[in-house]
Amino acid sequence: MSEPALFDFVGVDVEQGGTRVLRDIDVTIPEAGITVLVGRSGAGKSTLLRCCNRLEVPTTGVVRFRGRSLADVDVLAHRRTVGMVFQQPTAFPGTVLDNVRAADPGVDEARGGELLRHVGLDPAMLGQVADTLSGGEMQRMVLARALATRPSVLLADEPTAALDTESSAQLESLVLRLAKEGMPILWVTHDLGQMRRLADHLVALDSGHIVYTGAPGDYSDRPMAGESET
Repeated sequence: MSEPALFDFVGVDVEQGGTRVLRDIDVTIPEAGITVLVGRSGAGKSTLLRCCNRLEVPTTGVVRFRGRSLADVDVLAHRRTVGMVFQQPTAFPGTVLDNVRAADPGVDEARGGELLRHVGLDPAMLGQVADTLSGGEMQRMVLARALATRPSVLLADEPTAALDTESSAQLESLVLRLAKEGMPILWVTHDLGQMRRLADHLVALDSGHIVYTGAPGDYSDRPMAGESET
Protein backbone atom coordinates (compact mmCIF):
# COMPACT_ATOMS: atom_id res chain seq x y z
CA MET A 1 0.00 0.00 0.00
CA SER A 2 1.37 3.43 -0.94
CA GLU A 3 1.92 6.05 1.75
CA PRO A 4 -0.66 8.86 2.09
CA ALA A 5 0.22 11.95 0.06
CA LEU A 6 1.09 15.23 1.74
CA PHE A 7 1.69 17.14 -1.50
CA ASP A 8 1.04 16.00 -5.06
CA PHE A 9 2.62 17.80 -8.01
CA VAL A 10 0.94 16.99 -11.33
CA GLY A 11 2.41 18.37 -14.57
CA VAL A 12 3.87 21.42 -12.82
CA ASP A 13 5.94 23.98 -14.70
CA VAL A 14 7.12 27.26 -13.20
CA GLU A 15 8.35 30.06 -15.44
CA GLN A 16 10.23 33.09 -14.12
CA GLY A 17 11.20 35.93 -16.44
CA GLY A 18 10.81 33.76 -19.51
CA THR A 19 12.86 30.90 -18.07
CA ARG A 20 11.31 27.58 -17.03
CA VAL A 21 12.76 26.85 -13.61
CA LEU A 22 10.60 23.77 -13.01
CA ARG A 23 9.76 21.42 -15.87
CA ASP A 24 7.10 18.70 -16.03
CA ILE A 25 7.15 18.00 -12.30
CA ASP A 26 5.17 14.91 -11.29
CA VAL A 27 5.98 13.87 -7.75
CA THR A 28 4.24 12.84 -4.55
CA ILE A 29 5.58 14.00 -1.18
CA PRO A 30 4.64 11.44 1.49
CA GLU A 31 2.80 12.40 4.66
CA ALA A 32 5.33 10.93 7.09
CA GLY A 33 8.93 11.76 7.94
CA ILE A 34 11.48 14.15 6.44
CA THR A 35 11.52 14.59 2.67
CA VAL A 36 14.76 16.20 1.51
CA LEU A 37 14.93 18.14 -1.77
CA VAL A 38 18.53 18.02 -2.95
CA GLY A 39 20.37 19.46 -5.94
CA ARG A 40 22.89 22.02 -7.06
CA SER A 41 22.24 25.77 -6.94
CA GLY A 42 19.61 26.65 -9.52
CA ALA A 43 18.24 23.11 -9.74
CA GLY A 44 14.74 24.26 -8.78
CA LYS A 45 14.52 22.78 -5.30
CA SER A 46 13.65 26.04 -3.52
CA THR A 47 11.08 26.89 -6.19
CA LEU A 48 9.44 23.50 -5.70
CA LEU A 49 9.37 24.08 -1.94
CA ARG A 50 7.86 27.54 -2.34
CA CYS A 51 5.05 26.06 -4.44
CA CYS A 52 3.99 24.19 -1.31
CA ASN A 53 2.77 27.37 0.38
CA ARG A 54 1.92 29.48 -2.68
CA LEU A 55 4.97 31.70 -2.54
CA GLU A 56 5.34 30.40 -6.09
CA VAL A 57 2.34 29.66 -8.30
CA PRO A 58 2.70 27.09 -11.08
CA THR A 59 2.54 28.41 -14.63
CA THR A 60 0.91 25.12 -15.58
CA GLY A 61 -0.11 22.06 -13.61
CA VAL A 62 -1.61 21.45 -10.18
CA VAL A 63 -0.22 21.22 -6.64
CA ARG A 64 -2.46 19.42 -4.15
CA PHE A 65 -2.19 19.46 -0.38
CA ARG A 66 -3.75 16.41 1.24
CA GLY A 67 -5.87 15.92 -1.86
CA ARG A 68 -7.04 19.51 -2.35
CA SER A 69 -5.71 21.84 -5.04
CA LEU A 70 -3.81 24.76 -3.55
CA ALA A 71 -5.54 26.98 -6.09
CA ASP A 72 -8.73 26.43 -4.07
CA VAL A 73 -7.42 27.13 -0.56
CA ASP A 74 -7.26 30.33 1.47
CA VAL A 75 -3.57 31.26 1.22
CA LEU A 76 -3.23 32.84 4.66
CA ALA A 77 -4.99 29.95 6.38
CA HIS A 78 -2.80 27.50 4.46
CA ARG A 79 0.38 29.29 5.58
CA ARG A 80 -0.68 28.91 9.19
CA THR A 81 -1.00 25.18 8.58
CA VAL A 82 2.25 24.92 6.62
CA GLY A 83 5.01 26.74 8.51
CA MET A 84 8.19 27.84 6.76
CA VAL A 85 11.77 28.64 7.78
CA PHE A 86 14.11 30.38 5.36
CA GLN A 87 17.85 30.35 4.76
CA GLN A 88 18.44 33.74 6.38
CA PRO A 89 16.71 34.15 9.76
CA THR A 90 14.90 37.47 10.10
CA ALA A 91 14.41 39.23 13.42
CA PHE A 92 11.63 41.79 13.63
CA PRO A 93 12.06 44.85 15.88
CA GLY A 94 11.52 44.18 19.57
CA THR A 95 12.02 41.26 21.90
CA VAL A 96 12.05 37.54 21.26
CA LEU A 97 8.48 37.39 22.58
CA ASP A 98 7.46 40.17 20.17
CA ASN A 99 8.91 38.10 17.34
CA VAL A 100 7.03 34.96 18.34
CA ARG A 101 3.84 37.01 18.65
CA ALA A 102 4.32 38.23 15.07
CA ALA A 103 2.99 34.83 13.99
CA ASP A 104 0.24 34.64 16.63
CA PRO A 105 -0.57 37.76 18.68
CA GLY A 106 -2.34 35.55 21.21
CA VAL A 107 0.90 33.97 22.44
CA ASP A 108 1.36 34.79 26.14
CA GLU A 109 4.58 34.43 28.13
CA ALA A 110 3.75 30.88 29.21
CA ARG A 111 3.16 29.76 25.62
CA GLY A 112 6.20 31.73 24.46
CA GLY A 113 8.37 29.99 27.04
CA GLU A 114 6.99 26.62 25.97
CA LEU A 115 7.88 27.38 22.35
CA LEU A 116 11.41 28.44 23.27
CA ARG A 117 11.95 25.28 25.29
CA HIS A 118 10.68 23.25 22.35
CA VAL A 119 13.42 24.67 20.11
CA GLY A 120 16.14 24.43 22.74
CA LEU A 121 16.22 28.03 23.94
CA ASP A 122 15.98 29.30 27.52
CA PRO A 123 12.54 30.83 28.22
CA ALA A 124 14.41 33.62 30.04
CA MET A 125 15.34 34.87 26.54
CA LEU A 126 11.75 36.01 25.88
CA GLY A 127 12.61 39.53 27.01
CA GLN A 128 15.90 39.72 25.09
CA VAL A 129 16.11 42.06 22.10
CA ALA A 130 15.84 39.72 19.14
CA ASP A 131 18.60 41.16 17.00
CA THR A 132 21.17 40.51 19.76
CA LEU A 133 20.82 36.74 19.31
CA SER A 134 23.52 34.66 17.67
CA GLY A 135 22.83 33.21 14.23
CA GLY A 136 21.95 29.81 15.63
CA GLU A 137 19.75 31.28 18.36
CA MET A 138 17.98 33.51 15.85
CA GLN A 139 17.22 30.60 13.52
CA ARG A 140 15.75 28.65 16.44
CA MET A 141 13.70 31.72 17.42
CA VAL A 142 12.43 31.86 13.84
CA LEU A 143 11.50 28.19 14.11
CA ALA A 144 9.64 28.93 17.37
CA ARG A 145 7.79 31.70 15.52
CA ALA A 146 6.86 29.25 12.75
CA LEU A 147 5.61 26.76 15.34
CA ALA A 148 3.51 29.39 17.14
CA THR A 149 0.58 28.83 14.77
CA ARG A 150 0.67 25.08 15.53
CA PRO A 151 1.35 24.08 11.92
CA SER A 152 0.92 20.49 10.83
CA VAL A 153 3.77 20.70 8.28
CA LEU A 154 7.16 22.45 8.25
CA LEU A 155 9.00 23.69 5.15
CA ALA A 156 12.71 24.49 5.55
CA ASP A 157 14.70 26.21 2.79
CA GLU A 158 18.39 25.54 3.55
CA PRO A 159 17.97 26.81 7.13
CA THR A 160 21.51 25.83 8.18
CA ALA A 161 23.30 27.44 5.22
CA ALA A 162 24.32 30.54 7.20
CA LEU A 163 25.08 28.70 10.47
CA ASP A 164 28.31 27.35 11.94
CA THR A 165 28.83 23.61 12.34
CA GLU A 166 27.65 23.47 15.96
CA SER A 167 24.50 25.50 15.31
CA SER A 168 23.75 23.41 12.22
CA ALA A 169 24.02 20.20 14.23
CA GLN A 170 21.68 21.61 16.90
CA LEU A 171 19.08 22.54 14.28
CA GLU A 172 19.36 19.14 12.60
CA SER A 173 18.79 17.41 15.96
CA LEU A 174 15.76 19.61 16.60
CA VAL A 175 14.23 18.83 13.22
CA LEU A 176 14.79 15.10 13.69
CA ARG A 177 12.93 15.37 17.00
CA LEU A 178 10.03 17.25 15.41
CA ALA A 179 9.76 14.55 12.76
CA LYS A 180 9.84 11.84 15.42
CA GLU A 181 6.98 13.66 17.18
CA GLY A 182 4.95 13.30 13.98
CA MET A 183 5.47 16.52 12.02
CA PRO A 184 6.12 15.99 8.29
CA ILE A 185 9.01 18.16 7.09
CA LEU A 186 10.26 19.22 3.65
CA TRP A 187 13.92 20.24 3.82
CA VAL A 188 16.00 21.80 1.03
CA THR A 189 19.76 21.28 0.92
CA HIS A 190 22.69 20.99 -1.48
CA ASP A 191 24.69 19.11 1.19
CA LEU A 192 24.76 15.36 0.59
CA GLY A 193 26.02 14.64 4.09
CA GLN A 194 23.11 16.53 5.60
CA MET A 195 20.75 14.75 3.22
CA ARG A 196 21.94 11.37 4.50
CA ARG A 197 21.58 12.45 8.13
CA LEU A 198 18.03 13.73 7.74
CA ALA A 199 16.21 12.14 4.82
CA ASP A 200 13.54 9.50 5.11
CA HIS A 201 12.58 10.25 1.51
CA LEU A 202 14.56 11.99 -1.22
CA VAL A 203 13.71 14.11 -4.25
CA ALA A 204 16.75 15.11 -6.35
CA LEU A 205 16.51 17.87 -8.94
CA ASP A 206 18.77 19.07 -11.75
CA SER A 207 18.05 21.92 -14.17
CA GLY A 208 14.40 22.05 -13.17
CA HIS A 209 13.79 18.33 -13.65
CA ILE A 210 13.34 15.60 -11.06
CA VAL A 211 16.14 13.08 -11.59
CA TYR A 212 15.49 10.80 -8.61
CA THR A 213 12.80 10.04 -6.05
CA GLY A 214 12.98 7.34 -3.44
CA ALA A 215 15.04 6.12 -0.53
CA PRO A 216 18.18 8.16 0.22
CA GLY A 217 20.31 5.03 0.43
CA ASP A 218 19.69 4.29 -3.25
CA TYR A 219 20.81 7.73 -4.44
CA SER A 220 24.16 7.99 -6.21
CA ASP A 221 27.04 8.98 -3.93
CA ARG A 222 28.56 11.10 -6.70
CA PRO A 223 27.73 14.76 -6.01
CA MET A 224 26.36 16.79 -8.89
CA ALA A 225 28.16 20.04 -9.62
CA GLY A 226 27.35 22.49 -6.85
CA GLU A 227 26.49 19.85 -4.25
CA SER A 228 28.72 19.55 -1.21
CA GLU A 229 29.58 16.83 1.26
CA THR A 230 29.86 17.43 5.03
